[in-house]
Amino acid sequence: MKNLIIASTSTIHGGTYLSYLLSEISELFSETNEVIFIPYARPGGISHDKYTEIASEVFSKINKNIVGIHTFDNPSEAIKNTKGVFVGGGNTFVLVSQFYKNQVMQPLREAIFNGLPYLGTSAGSNICGVTINNTNDMPIVYPPSFKSLGVVPFNLNPHYLDPDPTSKHMGETRETRIKEFHTQSTIPVVGIREGSWMQVKGNEIILKGEHSARIFEQDKTPFELESGSLMGF
Repeated sequence: MKNLIIASTSTIHGGTYLSYLLSEISELFSETNEVIFIPYARPGGISHDKYTEIASEVFSKINKNIVGIHTFDNPSEAIKNTKGVFVGGGNTFVLVSQFYKNQVMQPLREAIFNGLPYLGTSAGSNICGVTINNTNDMPIVYPPSFKSLGVVPFNLNPHYLDPDPTSKHMGETRETRIKEFHTQSTIPVVGIREGSWMQVKGNEIILKGEHSARIFEQDKTPFELESGSLMGF
């Protein structure tokens, strides 16, 4: 049975890293004391070791040990043997490229469908969708495929922003960009706002957190899904 937390962000305004999710994380990983952290999404400015250290400091508050996947000689085998995975944020294109390079994508997908507890934030949430086509990140690398884990039947747009009627910015809004996507694809898209997350238990997906989510489907008017609602596609 699938067991995931798919969060828009790791840090909400005024909070610290993962602080708003700490109780949820503790419950998610209640049956293991060690979690593999995947720091692949950070392309520069911070090393895999440093990124893992940041995650480790937080997880120590709930008595969990973090081990970076980059420390294993065989990452795919590490995935098969672990009892918990956390994929952090950064650049989704870099993350997916590293997943394919290190042959992690398929083993992780299989493990999730077999019940592996999984936490994703930002880029780590993007890859839970069918594809990564709705990420906000720049394609600074070209992964072998835009297909990702596909553990939920839709795509995600974390950090979703509503149009600001007072803004003088003349560029396209997130909603416009997602509507452009739907001229080419029938995959639904969930715009998930900061401070919100989805809890996945088996085939049941519930929106949680402070905000509603914006739901986009091809040839349909976008609508709001309130926190606490069951998500069905």
